Amino acid sequence: MNTLSYKTVSVNKATAQKEWVLVDANDLVLGRMASKVAKLLRGKYKPSFTPHVDCGDNVIIINADKVRLTGKKWTDRIYLRHTLYPGGQRETTPAQLMAQSPEKLIKKVVKGMLPKNILASHIINNLYVYAGSEHPHTAQTPKLIDLNTIK
Repeated sequence: MNTLSYKTVSVNKATAQKEWVLVDANDLVLGRMASKVAKLLRGKYKPSFTPHVDCGDNVIIINADKVRLTGKKWTDRIYLRHTLYPGGQRETTPAQLMAQSPEKLIKKVVKGMLPKNILASHIINNLYVYAGSEHPHTAQTPKLIDLNTIK
């Protein structure tokens, strides 16, 4: 048996093949979209996936203001944060975050689906979210991807 043909290739930062991907969030369910975007950011769909390296794609999400939630999650789901002062616990709902900035809501949901380590803080910087259908990344020629075809 030729052992040279069975070598495992580990990707590093220099050899990672990163692409630009465009996702249209128009009428997509927020959680299902975010889980697939988190996999794209992490690079789990690639055959050269390496867990400790940022080998995922750069993802652009447009039409973030047209995303939807099922049921009564707009008002019943609560996001908690703390100001680190006594009595400083604050709560918001997805409806309040959407009224402030749809970009913040989607980034918060996608970040919650990434691993809780230092690599995730670097991976989330590869996500670009825009409320409208226009984005300034046309020079990168992103390819439009349909998230419904990804499992």
